Amino acid sequence: MLPNEPSGSSWRANLIGLQTIVIKEVTRLLRIWPQTILPPVITTTLYFIIFGKVIGSRVGTMGGVPYMQFIVPGLVMMSVINNSYSNVVSSFFSSKFQRNVEELLVSPLPNSIILLGYMSGGIARALLVGCLVLLVSMLFMQTTTLYSIPITLAVAFLTAALFSIGGFLNAMLARKFDDIAIIPTFVLTPLTYLGGVFYSITLLPEPWQTISRCNPIVYMVSAFRYGILKHQLSSDMIDIEIGLAFAAIGLFIVGLFGLALWMLKQGIGLRT
Repeated sequence: MLPNEPSGSSWRANLIGLQTIVIKEVTRLLRIWPQTILPPVITTTLYFIIFGKVIGSRVGTMGGVPYMQFIVPGLVMMSVINNSYSNVVSSFFSSKFQRNVEELLVSPLPNSIILLGYMSGGIARALLVGCLVLLVSMLFMQTTTLYSIPITLAVAFLTAALFSIGGFLNAMLARKFDDIAIIPTFVLTPLTYLGGVFYSITLLPEPWQTISRCNPIVYMVSAFRYGILKHQLSSDMIDIEIGLAFAAIGLFIVGLFGLALWMLKQGIGLRT
């Protein structure tokens, strides 16, 4: 900033830069909606049919609610996690591969603005797909009243933010397109399926119950299920206390956000 330049001009420039990145990311995901929005909705619909209707009819109830209703929060959260992660990892790696990310890196924009811009695209896609999945779930179960809309929205937003950062880190470290599939295949998918999406970890014997508490996705699924079904779910089916769940998610976000900023500053994965 020049000595005689108004102090607010730098803030306005950063705001314009952030707005530009956000518009680019949102426009991208909407332009290719048959790839970004439609497939996860169709996939989750199949989960509802197979696990909810076919298997759920034999399971009956879990925690005092129909099994279909029990798995809805987990399936919505699974969509939020996968879509926030995949949107950012594919978008940022494509920019890095095409070398147009260098234009951002040499600009006066702070690294935090660049990171927040790409995160916004991941959050937007995750929340959009999550809402669509929640609407689809209404076709398979009786309409239910959410216990707490603020808690439900907060958990979805924070989870999308967390995995958007994760996708950004994966994109920075990836050297070829095959590398962006390693983490989702070998880390995210196992953790998601073992994260209480289809069951409560309180049903597991020790030591598996304790081991499951080391899975960060358990905290997100449990908090989201709390926000939707707490008034209907029996207390013994609440895997994690809501305060602990929010604290864990917040710590993960702060840690990964700091790591991403440090990697951007060091140019890790960006320098050839």
